[in-house]
Amino acid sequence: MRLHKPVFYSLVAVGLFAAAFFPNPTDQEKEAVLMQAMLKGLEQMHYDPPAIDDEFSKKVFDFYLENIDGAKRFFTQKEIAQLEAYRLKLDDEAKAGSFECFNLSLELLNAAMNKTQGYYREILAKPFDFTVDEKVELDGDKRTYAKNDAELKEYWRRYLKYETLERLVSKLDAQEKETEKKTAEELEKISREDILKLFDDFYDRLSKLKREDRLSAYLNAISGIYDPHTNYFQPIERENFDIRFSGRLEGIGAQLLTDGDYTKVSSIVVGGPAWKGKDLQENDVILSVAQGSAEPVDIKGMQINDVVQLVRGAKDTEVRLTVKKVDGTVKVISIIRDIVVLDERFAKSLILDGASKNEKIGFIYLPSFYADFEHRDGRFCSQDVAIEIAKLKAEKVDGIILDLRNNTGGSLNDVVRMSGFFIEKGPIVQVKSRNGMPDVQNDVDAGVQYNGPLIVMVNSYSASASEILAAALQDYNRAIIVGSSPSTFGKGTVQRFVDLDRTIRGFEQFKPLGSVKMTMQKFYRINGGSTQKKGVIPDIILPDSYYYLKTGEQEEKYSLDWTEIEPVAYSQNVMKIKNLDKIKANSEARTKNSEVFRKMLENAKRLEAQREMTAYPLKLEAYRAFEKELQASAEPYKNLMDAVVNTGIQNPNADVAVINADESKKARNEDWIKTVSKDIYLKETLQIMHDLISQHQ
Repeated sequence: MRLHKPVFYSLVAVGLFAAAFFPNPTDQEKEAVLMQAMLKGLEQMHYDPPAIDDEFSKKVFDFYLENIDGAKRFFTQKEIAQLEAYRLKLDDEAKAGSFECFNLSLELLNAAMNKTQGYYREILAKPFDFTVDEKVELDGDKRTYAKNDAELKEYWRRYLKYETLERLVSKLDAQEKETEKKTAEELEKISREDILKLFDDFYDRLSKLKREDRLSAYLNAISGIYDPHTNYFQPIERENFDIRFSGRLEGIGAQLLTDGDYTKVSSIVVGGPAWKGKDLQENDVILSVAQGSAEPVDIKGMQINDVVQLVRGAKDTEVRLTVKKVDGTVKVISIIRDIVVLDERFAKSLILDGASKNEKIGFIYLPSFYADFEHRDGRFCSQDVAIEIAKLKAEKVDGIILDLRNNTGGSLNDVVRMSGFFIEKGPIVQVKSRNGMPDVQNDVDAGVQYNGPLIVMVNSYSASASEILAAALQDYNRAIIVGSSPSTFGKGTVQRFVDLDRTIRGFEQFKPLGSVKMTMQKFYRINGGSTQKKGVIPDIILPDSYYYLKTGEQEEKYSLDWTEIEPVAYSQNVMKIKNLDKIKANSEARTKNSEVFRKMLENAKRLEAQREMTAYPLKLEAYRAFEKELQASAEPYKNLMDAVVNTGIQNPNADVAVINADESKKARNEDWIKTVSKDIYLKETLQIMHDLISQHQ
């Protein structure tokens, strides 16, 4: 959950400390100032800051170690013993702005990377013997650190043997239908070569990480002890976050990826400058980047974030890309940067056939609670959903389904406004700082955008703002909440960004320092309860294949506790759900008699048991038998979502012309409709909607 309110606080002590001790600052001193600024901000503003003591140090040590070598593939007990000397010192180092443990971890990690790179290259140079009966444990939590280099190398041998075996079996199975077949020895060699390339590429990416990238991981090990949603962001990470949050950027409209030492175009954003120019295409390799008439910068071997910063830029500025085409030709492409809108991140709607004849149901898909506060013409999800509601009302739908599945949240302001679309006015959520009284966030607009039957769909990944809306409409008895898991995610906290540049005076040569996304508040339901850890329990549950898997905030380390406060008065007279128990019983009867939902629960139990299977056989015959057993157990559940179950799906008339005017939008729309047509959960939700409509006729 993100509040858009600028955060300014005074760290005079930090500023004076820095000015007094760092008259000629260095990078080391920048890191010290960064640490001091981050800790002071967390101490002053975090909802529940822990004491910076030896217990804190232990947690940071374990968390950092888990982050850099949780799989136990790099360090031996010897390196761990060296790092253990700092287990109780990280609190003192943080307070002093020193990084001795971090520096040692980098030294040891770099040495471990060199050592293990030698291991995998040596091991993969020779064929494996797949007649030996042995196993490998892949779960780092179930293994201890290797006693010495010999034991670590032996683990790498088994691990690489497993990776090769997995690909070998896949290749053997794939060629069964082919007339010309390679021998097992030939396929084994090809599989080893595939794994060698995979690891060479991985180690190449690791080698390009800068100290500041490694430092970011260390700082996040510290911030992560406060709670899972308090994070340090490098400037480029903050920029990427803002793009996801707002759904827009200034640049050329191309997504890039690293391919060895090169940067390749992975996709072109429809409607962006690159798409309009038609010269830059998918799979083009970018060789250099130039700003306007300036000299081009060779980007070979450059980290992807650095390339992105060169390619992005202000609207109406020129960037020249020297690219190598798929046919081998080299071309210089000039692109004038512009605003790029990522329209797939925005709300959209459809009209569906209901469960009975002549019943029309509106369906609104909202992927996130996005908001763009930086631009005058920025998009806000509440405004967009209001537009979609108006489209559906113009089509005279009999009910509306709002889909918040996999919606992880976003803007608090927008969720308050959006919740108010369905009631006259009143409280939506209570927000509380650590020492303050609860601040009741109200819908103050007496207008009602939609007064008809309403269902909200959620799942285990519906979080934060999604949970606020679902909880509020559930408390008001205004909507039926339909879920596919026992509860939603369970994130009941509010974060704000603190720009660290604003926390210290001077030191312009060190800026930008980055930002901290910090948990400053908790939110509470209007009934006084909290969604923290518990989430929102759906009124009706339609189990999916992950029903028994433990997910959500309760599984996160150092998540804040569930608490409750006093309720506030609330009521609404727009529409109250009648006979929910009867509607629920009808749905339970249908799902109980549904072969699909019965199989979903069976599959959920299978996946729960399979999750604990982390040790794999390395003998070819044993592995093939193991895989055959897994495939046989999965076979009955393979095509559960392949059948078309929802028909008569249409776009609102207001959207048709816009969609048909763009071939790419048309194709994406067709894919979306195809996905919706196979959504068994939506089919049952349409049945629930029919029952809801019947109860109110």
